[in-house]
Amino acid sequence: MTYCVALKLNAGLVFLSDSRTNAGLDQISTFRKMIVYERADDRFMVLLSAGNLSISQSVREILQVEQLREDEDSEPITIWNAKSMFDAARVLGAAVRRVYDRDAASLRQSGVEFNVSMIFGGQIKGEGMRLFQVYSAGNFIEATPETPYFQIGESKYGKPVLDRVITPDTPLDEAAKCALVSMDSTLKSNLSVGLPLDLVVYGVDDFRTDKVVCIDDQNPYFRMLHGSWGQKLREVFDSIEDPQWTGGPTELPLMVAASRGKPLRKITNPDERLI
Repeated sequence: MTYCVALKLNAGLVFLSDSRTNAGLDQISTFRKMIVYERADDRFMVLLSAGNLSISQSVREILQVEQLREDEDSEPITIWNAKSMFDAARVLGAAVRRVYDRDAASLRQSGVEFNVSMIFGGQIKGEGMRLFQVYSAGNFIEATPETPYFQIGESKYGKPVLDRVITPDTPLDEAAKCALVSMDSTLKSNLSVGLPLDLVVYGVDDFRTDKVVCIDDQNPYFRMLHGSWGQKLREVFDSIEDPQWTGGPTELPLMVAASRGKPLRKITNPDERLI
């Protein structure tokens, strides 16, 4: 399995992925799930992938040469000449469908579903940054100010911190920290996600970045974040008052007389009904 997350902010984009593809008792495999497409002063794009590894690798290879034609007389559209990120996402969707047409039937005969999901984002000169989530059918949706991030893979463990912290106005460094906390929470709770991690931070209108980091278990910042996050969570938890059930002065009682509902309770006396 995997966990990938990407955030679209006013200040730029953040991409983070793990690299574990198999987490059996005696076999752990590692493959990169992030690829960066960059042409200085023209375009910057990042692709994250989850799902069946053979499918995602095929899509990545075909994407390099995939072409779309609006009509017979128009120039073929590729990710390298697309005028917009929307068109580049269409090329990616076409690559997914091409792999489906080639492999889906034979995979199904072997009992394997066509399972791939991707996050694709970046900026092409002449337009703003855009971020898309691409599904197995090749269709996609785009991030909005109301939903400024996408997750694929084991998303449930890292989602709460993103929901509480991330807004379009979040600074890039703070967003990168939040993404790493989200990943750390996932690593803590799910063995199918593992180090090393790949992190890319892109500033709006830069069309390049030098903030590309591979994070292993010796990375000093990630080790500090891992220890601090657990410690701070425990401190916050301990600072919250325990529930007050009955009696004693309290402004926040847990049990109140005007409780709206009560569970069914079986009474041992056979003459009494369930209440």
